[in-house]
Amino acid sequence: MDEDIIIETDRLILRKWKLEDVDDIVDGLNNLNVTKWLSQVPFPYTKEDAKSFINKSIDNDLYNFAIVLKEENKVIGGTQLTNINYVHGTAGGGIWINEKYQGKGYGTEAFGARIKYAFDKLGLRRLENGYFKGNEKSHNMQLKFGYKDEGIRRKKFISQSTGNYEDEYITGLLKEEWIK
Repeated sequence: MDEDIIIETDRLILRKWKLEDVDDIVDGLNNLNVTKWLSQVPFPYTKEDAKSFINKSIDNDLYNFAIVLKEENKVIGGTQLTNINYVHGTAGGGIWINEKYQGKGYGTEAFGARIKYAFDKLGLRRLENGYFKGNEKSHNMQLKFGYKDEGIRRKKFISQSTGNYEDEYITGLLKEEWIK
């Protein structure tokens, strides 16, 4: 990811991760109420986990964004575009928000900015997302943007935070279906 990429919304900045974000990422992810919805995030979540994640993000050409709340200059979550295929114009990805900042529309604002970037800047035509059964907040947010339910990948993941097998419910969004 180009280090200069900064996506700005009314209340948020989406930018590349920095090593200074370690404490904020631990604050957000050392919480089972957050990590139980994420397939590859362990619980408890340590500073070493955060440093490893940030270093991988910095060292690779990934579209992996820290979500920064402008008024506090604090990282309150993360979002990314993954498995980008420019030939087919597709990508996946997800989002998480620190539990202390949920319910205020920050996730929706960041997710919308991520969608806009994928379609308008990267020229993609389709995004795919997933959520675990019971995560209706994620599902409802995706539906707000025009995502359609597409199927279930049964027992797709073993959650690294709970050890449970999780079905992944798949949603997809075509650029022409996008509700801005």
